[in-house]
Amino acid sequence: MINKGLTCFLPLALCLTLIVGTKARHLYPLPSKLDEGSKQQLQTSRPYNLAHRGSNGELPEETAAAYMRAIEEGADFIETDILSSKDGVLICFHDVTLDDTTDIAEHKEFANRKRTYEVQGFNVTGFFPVDFTLKELKKLRVKQRYKFRDQQYNGKFPIITFEEFIAIALDAPRIVGIYPEIKNPVFINQHVKWQDGKKFEDKFVETLKKYGYKGSYLSKDWLKQPAFIQSFAPTSLVYVSKLTELPKIFLIDDVTVPTQDTNQSYWEITSDAYFDYIKEYVVGIGPWKDTVVPVINNYLQTPSDLVARAHAHDLQVHPYTFRNENQFLHFNFSEDPYAEYNYWINKIGVDGLFTDFTGSLHNFQEWTAPLSPDDNHKASRLLHKIERLIASYGRV
Repeated sequence: MINKGLTCFLPLALCLTLIVGTKARHLYPLPSKLDEGSKQQLQTSRPYNLAHRGSNGELPEETAAAYMRAIEEGADFIETDILSSKDGVLICFHDVTLDDTTDIAEHKEFANRKRTYEVQGFNVTGFFPVDFTLKELKKLRVKQRYKFRDQQYNGKFPIITFEEFIAIALDAPRIVGIYPEIKNPVFINQHVKWQDGKKFEDKFVETLKKYGYKGSYLSKDWLKQPAFIQSFAPTSLVYVSKLTELPKIFLIDDVTVPTQDTNQSYWEITSDAYFDYIKEYVVGIGPWKDTVVPVINNYLQTPSDLVARAHAHDLQVHPYTFRNENQFLHFNFSEDPYAEYNYWINKIGVDGLFTDFTGSLHNFQEWTAPLSPDDNHKASRLLHKIERLIASYGRV
């Protein structure tokens, strides 16, 4: 039996061993009732470090291991995408099909499950989570999405449920927020039917309420258990606004992609008139970063006024996705992810950043904007002083 209070924060190598060896039960225990008053509070003085699908630059995305690593590395929030199994259990998984990030192809018993469905106006063929029960999905193992990232953990971790994800955050040794996305709600509501007649969005909010997530942004209740709800579907955000006061973020895709539920263009949903409308339901937007600062031939162009206009409407801006590898860094940053963080935080002025590399963003913020002057930050302050000395030397 694994000790519930130690599971998440044992040294990572041992923790991974324990997880891999635990096949006959849930990956993670239900949340313990730790004393919240003794935990370090969520920082709100600098842009949020948002662990995009966990620390998935290092470990397969949306797995317990990726989320635990992100917490160890200093994430303020752990982010996840919520879909549903055939039997109505909410799971943490990004893609509408299982093909790219699981070993589904190796499971011959599921070979006849391949389907073609229409998803956001396109025919998509593959193995869909909505055609598998949770018990069947738990037989699969997750793998790293990108071939140029570490492959050694492929096949070691199962898909986790929304409740297991919540458990990881609640059992952290400090207050860690959650940032779940209502993923593909139109598709899910078409293919999954709950016996009580409720919708995907209802089940999503019920799960949050079950574990005590409530309250408006920065309220006492919210600070105790912070959460943002995100979605690309504005109708879902409006609907859940009637169910919970939790703050919501409207995700914004590339300029060529219309909204999945209302078929509105990028230009319409980023207009001042639309911001006036949507701010009644959300506290911010989550745009793809290349729509905030356009890019041509991998070079940044003149920044748009999107951030300034969002701030003028009292909306936060949490762009996505920051990745450390050279193929994701624009030439302006000379292959330096810290230069990119500096640009977005100090020039563009965003309020949070979705990153695949939680540790690097945390290091940058500790070096440049440490949270407190205690002994734990002495090394960070020294590095910052060295950085400034080097910078001044370069200007001589």
